[in-house]
Amino acid sequence: MRSHRFWGALVYAARWTACWGAILTLDAGAAARFELAGDWEVRVINPDSPDARSVGQVLRVPPPEWVVVKDEQSPLPLFNPKASGWTKGLKLAGVRAQETTTPGLLDPESLVVRSGPGLQAETYQCGLDYDADLSWGTVGRLPNGRIKENQTVSLSYRYTPMRLDAVAQGQDGKILLRRGEPRAAAPQPPEVGVGERRLGNIYLPGPIFRLTKDHLFPILETAFPEPPKPSPAPAEKLLPKTMKKLRSGQPLRVLAWGDSVTDASYLPNRDTDRWQAQFVARLGQRFPSAKIELVTEAWGGRNTGSYLAEPPGSPHNYREKVLGAKPDLIVSEFVNDAGLKPAQVGERYGKLLKDFQEIGAEWIILTPHYVRPDWMGLTREREIDEDPRPYVAGLRQFAAAHSVALADASRRYGRLWRQGLPYNTLMLNSINHPDARGMKLFADALMELFP
Repeated sequence: MRSHRFWGALVYAARWTACWGAILTLDAGAAARFELAGDWEVRVINPDSPDARSVGQVLRVPPPEWVVVKDEQSPLPLFNPKASGWTKGLKLAGVRAQETTTPGLLDPESLVVRSGPGLQAETYQCGLDYDADLSWGTVGRLPNGRIKENQTVSLSYRYTPMRLDAVAQGQDGKILLRRGEPRAAAPQPPEVGVGERRLGNIYLPGPIFRLTKDHLFPILETAFPEPPKPSPAPAEKLLPKTMKKLRSGQPLRVLAWGDSVTDASYLPNRDTDRWQAQFVARLGQRFPSAKIELVTEAWGGRNTGSYLAEPPGSPHNYREKVLGAKPDLIVSEFVNDAGLKPAQVGERYGKLLKDFQEIGAEWIILTPHYVRPDWMGLTREREIDEDPRPYVAGLRQFAAAHSVALADASRRYGRLWRQGLPYNTLMLNSINHPDARGMKLFADALMELFP
């Protein structure tokens, strides 16, 4: 459990607001329309163009390119066919995505494992000497094969990184393509030139053979459409004790409780970039006299059920580490609860609510971010405003039925496509670990509750 004190107003949040704005903001005007004009051609129609270019301009998009890796050197662990794809064996460096790999980037027919560099070295056989998960790009030796423990082998293969290209309009009205940097995970939209207007992005998620509509991300809105502030604000109705302490300057202890997204040890600037740090910093700005203590209790790879099952004395025992922290306000984030159905949410979260009420703590539930599309039953990353997960529906129902504050980050993730961003480009591990921009969406949802 970590504790950080935030006294008075902090200015950190402004930095990320500026950074996010640099990516999403464009001058006011009607949205451009992107249409397919060929396998690798996109017609861009900009209704704001003052001349004949408004009928459309065709851009040639460079296809994704193979990257060839020769003689990558490493010993191989034993292949574990029962493990998750990214942990079955050695992670090939070319497709590595932080602590995981990005599936689908490796050319499955290209992998060759040899005893050393060069074509003259002994070639090992897949299924006899080693095995591989050719989707996730992991390789391991087999116990009865020729590859010995701690023996360095040579791996050659090719893969196709991801890329996010920008479509911009120059000051002369001409439409331009700005090519993004190829990456194995979390490709960033490239900067546009001075005076250029970003019209959208084109997403190349790996080895595709042609563009489709699902790869086109014109900017339809420059930011999430914040609803008008109601009076009283949700926090004034649902978090009265918290509001009183914020306004009076009495000490307020906030407990951020969650899984690896709350722990966020994968972030380079964890202490300032994770969602709870951004939230508390902005809360301090909004209420300058506030004295806020932030405590984090997080357990990667686990969920609320894991906490409830831990025995006394465990590092993550629920009664000792959550209730025992004696928080005034609990903010929970559990994407790892996403397997719960609405009825299970009612049962599990009903118990939590009763416990929190008994210790006098108020509660904000964060809805989870979007995770890799196939884990959500999605086949694309655009036109996905509504979260399909029963867990999210259950959280919304539970919060409404029990007058619990709900910070609906899921709705913000569901609209990223409208802002020109495929949401999975915010995931540093290509699965479910959002970067600092993604963390800001949680803080945005939390701040929406406060006056």
